[in-house]
Amino acid sequence: MNTFWKSFPDVERSLTETCELIEQTLHTRNEDIEEALVTLARSGGKLLRPAFFFLFTQLGDEEKQEKQQLLKIAASLEILHMATLIHDDIIDDSPLRRGAVTIQSQYGKDVAVYTGDLLFTEFFTLIADAMNGSEFMKINAQGMKRLLLGELDQMSHRFDRRMSIPAYLRSVNGKTAELFSLSCLEGAYFGHSSKEVQRLAKRIGRHIGIAFQVYDDILDYTADTETLKKPALEDLSQGVYTLPLLFAYQAAPDVFSPYLDKGRAITLEEAAEVAALVNDYHGVTEAQAFAKKVTNKAITDIQQLPDGTAKETLLSLTELLLHRSF
Repeated sequence: MNTFWKSFPDVERSLTETCELIEQTLHTRNEDIEEALVTLARSGGKLLRPAFFFLFTQLGDEEKQEKQQLLKIAASLEILHMATLIHDDIIDDSPLRRGAVTIQSQYGKDVAVYTGDLLFTEFFTLIADAMNGSEFMKINAQGMKRLLLGELDQMSHRFDRRMSIPAYLRSVNGKTAELFSLSCLEGAYFGHSSKEVQRLAKRIGRHIGIAFQVYDDILDYTADTETLKKPALEDLSQGVYTLPLLFAYQAAPDVFSPYLDKGRAITLEEAAEVAALVNDYHGVTEAQAFAKKVTNKAITDIQQLPDGTAKETLLSLTELLLHRSF
């Protein structure tokens, strides 16, 4: 369990049970793949999506809640996230994830594709068991579609010097914010909260997801590989132009164009030079200001939630995500 949650013992207890269920779910006939999946599950992920899910369940009616149903939904959210990480690593040819060797690097891309696909089936199995044919079966399928479309949007703009900030945000809305929004909404709904809390939950999750991804992209320009537990400047090297670079490019296109014109031929040394220039031209500070602005939108909505421990934890956690190191 990530030490991130030591300050939030109620959430930590629920996440510990969720992790136990995830490990039970990951049994396969292939011992190597099972070991790799368990390693990924145990390797220090922050478990933010199930955490936000549980926090929103705490705003509901505890007497109407079914513990096993909630655990299965929480596990489904993290398993869906794990599946997208495995496929991301294939696309990026990434050797590291959370400080450990990736499945695609250790076993090959073919095995990694099937492993990610296997997790998608486990995701649907869990929600089928937990949701009993509710409308959220369709909502989950639609959410998964938007998530994948966000990834496709990002892929279609690789090495695209014309990449715009609205296009970047459209991708982020799908590939990251969608699952945060779903996690918060499902917590409110299956926790038996009011319609108003459900409405706020969906919007809070989306704003938190956008801010989280922007800050993740900032860390790519400010942290090293050891801190990130994955290769630094990986997005830039893969032609994924994120908000810090887009802000800096707007300020000085003539400075950045010679580097970006290199496309796939850009070297690691040149990528490091671009990172320094992104800082020099205030791309990082502008992206930080943007992340703070979106976070404040989430905080404004959280302040409208019913008073109590869950609300206070949501406020603390949302602010904390802007000050993390990885």
